[in-house]
Amino acid sequence: MISRYKETFTLPFGEDIPCYLEAYQPQIKNPSRVIKFIKRYIYMVFKKEFTNEKFEILDSHKKILWINKSAPSLGDSLMDLSSRVLLTSKDVDLLTDKKNEFIYGDDLIFKNTFCEIESLKGKFYDLIILDSYSTRTIALKNKLFPDTDFVSMFGFFNGPEVNRVLFSFHRLNNLLGRKMLSSEIRKIARPSMSINKVQSIKLPNDYVVIGIGGEWKYRTYQHWPEVISFILKKYKNIKIVLVGSENGKDYAKSIMLKFTTDQVIDCVGKYNFKETAKIISKSNIFIACDGGLMHAANCFQKILVPLFARLEPKMQLTESILAFPEYDKDDVSNIPIDAILRNFDKAFKSCYKYHKYE
Repeated sequence: MISRYKETFTLPFGEDIPCYLEAYQPQIKNPSRVIKFIKRYIYMVFKKEFTNEKFEILDSHKKILWINKSAPSLGDSLMDLSSRVLLTSKDVDLLTDKKNEFIYGDDLIFKNTFCEIESLKGKFYDLIILDSYSTRTIALKNKLFPDTDFVSMFGFFNGPEVNRVLFSFHRLNNLLGRKMLSSEIRKIARPSMSINKVQSIKLPNDYVVIGIGGEWKYRTYQHWPEVISFILKKYKNIKIVLVGSENGKDYAKSIMLKFTTDQVIDCVGKYNFKETAKIISKSNIFIACDGGLMHAANCFQKILVPLFARLEPKMQLTESILAFPEYDKDDVSNIPIDAILRNFDKAFKSCYKYHKYE
């Protein structure tokens, strides 16, 4: 059991990726962390799951079910499942959280997407990919396919913050027998999402998207009107489209009182996640705080000006993403407007479509 406990703070592959392991070290012997591991370990022993545990995905594993239930947020889901692009030779289904099912409904890798376990009755799989060894995930697997072999992405790894995209790619590459070099992975590691069936929304041909609002106050920027004003003043003909969920609607209305509708277009709270992703995909630059929409922008290789707080940019971005980030250790609203504008100028110069505005 002691050797398995080390897996809670040891990356399950021989690659060095951004991870707050040093910050986590003092918590390794924290009683609550140890108890959490022991509960998971004993639960797996009780369910006799270790007899079906595997550490590689073989050529013979043709039909696979990926269970992704442990981290249900949109951003975490996009990051944790990003490496599925390495499974093009497999027939893969997904069991995920109900609120995420629609994201993968027309996915290029997942053949079928389920959120209810009843939908899986009578199905057969050669292998199960578990997101982690949480008791919830193990219980699901045991209920659905108790005798089916499985591998795990995170396994017992629990606690340290980690770049989830790089973790996902390196872990799956490791399970597949290291078919790709680390240098190759760094070039392709980013989230992905299909919006082929999403109808286009009528907007200007060239525009910048700004994501407003936020679930957490420290990741919700409070000075967008000033940023927008400076951008419009410097780039006379530029168009700005505001996006965000319901929590940003009131803020969007207050912003629109300061600008004309031919300068700023309000799309906040008017479209679902995939429709908003479609808007972002047609833009040239995306400015926003760390969150689900930023990860959606990464799916389409948008030029980013992302704002981070507490979690550093290296923990969310990869080399395959062109970004000009800013960071504050406490709150994104502490980031100076000048810093955001400097980074926007850099992003602007990287976007050939905007040369006519200079």
